[in-house]
Amino acid sequence: MVARGHWRQNRTALVQALTELGGGYWALTPLALNDGSIVFVNRGFVPIDKRDQAFWREEASGPVTVTGLLRLSEPGGGFLRPNEVGSDRWYSRDLAAIAASRGLARFAPYFIDAERAPGAVGLPAAGLTVLTFPNNHLVYALTWGVLAVMAAAGTAFFNVQVLQTQHRSREAGLSES
Repeated sequence: MVARGHWRQNRTALVQALTELGGGYWALTPLALNDGSIVFVNRGFVPIDKRDQAFWREEASGPVTVTGLLRLSEPGGGFLRPNEVGSDRWYSRDLAAIAASRGLARFAPYFIDAERAPGAVGLPAAGLTVLTFPNNHLVYALTWGVLAVMAAAGTAFFNVQVLQTQHRSREAGLSES
């Protein structure tokens, strides 16, 4: 996706993140489009100790073009953690809540994970979106297959034990008579 507009950097939200670079935040900055609407852009990762925008590279004050991957809002908070709107603590990229907390009315129901521009250095570190996922289906199939064999062997062992116990009981009963 490509979007053109002006940054609204003073309305950036920091959303908790855990990446290959460690723990920190996603910098979610509104981009004001020409029609007056807003699209949020995940500009990239910022380490915990660099959350102050003074550590970040200077962004253009004029029009910018952003290219990236379109992603849907993540309402409701993170795993077992609701967003804390009042204290500006974000655990998920809940666009409606972030927009409301920043006084933004017309915003898209999606955000853009920005690509890392060629030669770009500094923070936020864009381009960390995982686009390929490991294919572990063979491992899963082998695991479940081994578990099925173990369950069948356990059932057979149990049934043999029951039959042997019944057989001994019958033999003991016959020998007493």
